[in-house]
Amino acid sequence: MRLLVLNYSRMKYLLIFFSSLAFSQQTKFIDFKSVSAQVSINAEEKSVSGLVRYSFDVLKPVDTIKIDAQNMAFSRVEMNTKKIRFATNGKQLLLMHPFKKGKNTIQFEYKAFPKQALYFVGSKTENNLQIWTQGQGKYTSNWFPSFDDVNEKLIFNMEVIFDSKYQVISNGILQNKVESQNSMLWRYSMQKPMSSYLLMLAIGKFDKKIEFSKSGIPLEMYYEPDDSVKFEPTYRYSKQIFDFLEKEIGVGYPWKIYKQIPVRDFLYAGMENTSATLFSSQFVVDSTGFEDRNYTNVNAHELAHQWFGDLITAKSGKDHWLQEGFASYYALLAEKEIYGEDYFYSKLETYAQELQQASKTDTIPILNPKASALSFYQKGAWALHVLREGIGEESFRKAVRNYINKYSFQNVDTSDFLDEIKKVSDYDLNNFSKVWLENTGFNAKIVNNLLLKNKNIQLLLDVEKMKNKPLSEKKFFFAKTLESDEAFFIKKAIVYQLENEKFEDSKPLLILALEDKNTQVRQAVAGILTKIPSEFRTVYERLLDEKSYQTQEIALYNLWNNFPEHRKEYLEKSKNWIGFKNHNLRILWLSLALSTDDYPADRKILIEELIAYSSSNFEATTRESALEKLIAFHLINDTVLKNLIHSTTHPIWQFSKFGREQIRTLLKYKEIRISLEKILPNLDDKEQFQLNRLLKE
Repeated sequence: MRLLVLNYSRMKYLLIFFSSLAFSQQTKFIDFKSVSAQVSINAEEKSVSGLVRYSFDVLKPVDTIKIDAQNMAFSRVEMNTKKIRFATNGKQLLLMHPFKKGKNTIQFEYKAFPKQALYFVGSKTENNLQIWTQGQGKYTSNWFPSFDDVNEKLIFNMEVIFDSKYQVISNGILQNKVESQNSMLWRYSMQKPMSSYLLMLAIGKFDKKIEFSKSGIPLEMYYEPDDSVKFEPTYRYSKQIFDFLEKEIGVGYPWKIYKQIPVRDFLYAGMENTSATLFSSQFVVDSTGFEDRNYTNVNAHELAHQWFGDLITAKSGKDHWLQEGFASYYALLAEKEIYGEDYFYSKLETYAQELQQASKTDTIPILNPKASALSFYQKGAWALHVLREGIGEESFRKAVRNYINKYSFQNVDTSDFLDEIKKVSDYDLNNFSKVWLENTGFNAKIVNNLLLKNKNIQLLLDVEKMKNKPLSEKKFFFAKTLESDEAFFIKKAIVYQLENEKFEDSKPLLILALEDKNTQVRQAVAGILTKIPSEFRTVYERLLDEKSYQTQEIALYNLWNNFPEHRKEYLEKSKNWIGFKNHNLRILWLSLALSTDDYPADRKILIEELIAYSSSNFEATTRESALEKLIAFHLINDTVLKNLIHSTTHPIWQFSKFGREQIRTLLKYKEIRISLEKILPNLDDKEQFQLNRLLKE
């Protein structure tokens, strides 16, 4: 057992600690009501410290109260202004006292150096510092003494002290801010309770614009100053989504304000902290980027969570679909409002294909905390669609409305939701539960019957049935469809069937596809023609002028690869391209320029720029792409190796895994191993730990 760090020496309190382990849920004995805190963030030492005050009711006498606190140091621990004994075990603060029924307060000071949940990106010296939290699951207790149990809901009021040059954002309403020398105190307050995992902070240099929903809720939309021209495409449809969800759900937005903040190197697409969504800055796009990568679905998904997850929270992981399934389905309904019914059904069809494929190996049903993300999200969404179609839209809306109103600010399980369905319909919920929630299979018959309510899905399925037919038998039908106004996803399916056909036979169809008004249809042509016939070069070159960074990337590479005699021409045309926030076009251009022997450019300058993109001044997606190119071209010096080592400590696990795998490969070369061993003493502790482990493998 881990040793306790005690602030006293009397042995009897060890017995009190052990007795506390026998307690079931603390919520049966203690009801925490609210917390007020003043925290200070130190960016240089990556720490957080503060004064915290909890108000709580003792429901039944108890001798130990536990507050989750990962690797924190505590001092001045008091109850009702009087010191009490306490202990820490590395995971919790244990308050030891003969607690009796009644109202009380606990106050203490703490300090932590969080290993997760509070992340520091960039630095003040580089003028790119951002600090943000990610508490999904049980992680808030890494930076703030709180409760890993989602069933413990309380009202949070946060004061945050930080450099006055930065914006500080937290849950709820900003009451005021007070400047003192070079620091600013920001005072935020909530009026309603929430689970601890929904507590958030975001610190950075942000600007914001405010719109108001039809119901009068202020919608604060943040952005970095350099991204001002990207504001409109990034937040396109935000107000429309908000107004739609309030109307569709039938219960007003439950908090007094809604904030959205893009942050760099975020771990996920987005996170629905109460009243404030954090989302990946990769969704900050201009109008061209919007065609390939936009925030619309994530925007709607995270906003739906403000009801499904934040207002009503699943009691345990077993019922996680009540959050993710609902958010996924209502995001689809919001997209249906924006993009139309065909788009809605095309997304459902995509989900169905993914689930059908996964059902071959996925053996865990939705009602299991170990179910896959695909089950929680996509299968959960499909389950709700089946239910909505089965009982009718109005009955479904009524049941959802009653469900939310009944369990607002509480915790729920699946039976709570299904009980509300029973009140509005005699639908066979036992069978529904067995098919969609308890079994692992995917009922394709039910799904297809619902999909076929949309005529374009029927047409898509007709196209799919033609896969194995010779082109001569389907050419006329394909041409007629490509010339029509049929949905884009049908035309994409046709283009994909042309991939392995003889070019001479498919050329007329490819030209029709390139003339289509939909970007994705034209992009499909770019993707399937990895080998471009000379006679089609000038036609294909039109793709370089697409208003789509993804299409431009595909087209530039394919043209450069197919026509060496035109490489300089293509490089000149694209030399100022940047692309998405991950610099996809610029990094591709650098790699192609370095691979073109007679291109008139200073190779040293090109290499230095590529190395710069691999540094911590850029986000993980940019760095990984640059490092891949540098390693492939054997452009490996000490700077590149240091940047690669640094990637192994990155919070985005995919990037840190990439770094470790690359180092393992490079360690096969003796000269690289020697270089890494020389670098080792100059690394920080985390980097030394990772590299030492790899060197010893």
